[in-house]
Amino acid sequence: MNTVLNKLKVIKLKNIQIHFSKTKQILFIASCFLALFAGCKINYSFSGASIPPEAKTVSVQYFQNNASLAPPTLSQTFTEALRDKLSSQTRLGLLNSGGDLAFEGSIINYSTSPIAIQSSDQAALNRLTITVNVKYTCSFDEKKNFEQSFSRFYDYSSTQSLSAVEDMLIRNINEQLVQDIFNRALNDW
Repeated sequence: MNTVLNKLKVIKLKNIQIHFSKTKQILFIASCFLALFAGCKINYSFSGASIPPEAKTVSVQYFQNNASLAPPTLSQTFTEALRDKLSSQTRLGLLNSGGDLAFEGSIINYSTSPIAIQSSDQAALNRLTITVNVKYTCSFDEKKNFEQSFSRFYDYSSTQSLSAVEDMLIRNINEQLVQDIFNRALNDW
């Protein structure tokens, strides 16, 4: 790099010498790189989402609850959490159906199970697990379409009843599931 900078210190143009300072040399090189890459197209967003530039809308259909033990409000809270994430993290208009990008699916598992069994055959912790099946469709690139199950869990103390901590657990699990779905669909993870 020093040899390039030294060569740029003096440029002769028709017997006129121009002397560059170190700062001007760096600016000159940076300008050359910018001019070189000016034709490149980069999609950038603050969320890291890679959204096709032609996409204007996203739709999230109501996620049906097909899990037998899930509370009746789970479908609504999960669907709203996904809609909130998409509307706050993208520039896309939100529709109920027919968007350029579309999400649909169902809640297929809601279960609690004991873990961390102690010597007295009592569980020290219980685990709540929620699984959703998601179908994602991108109108502009069929290679990005997928149908996949996403599962997340949250552990809680066995001294607490599920009903006492259920709302907090669902909120935390929904956040994790929504982030996983967002990353898979829009961040290519």
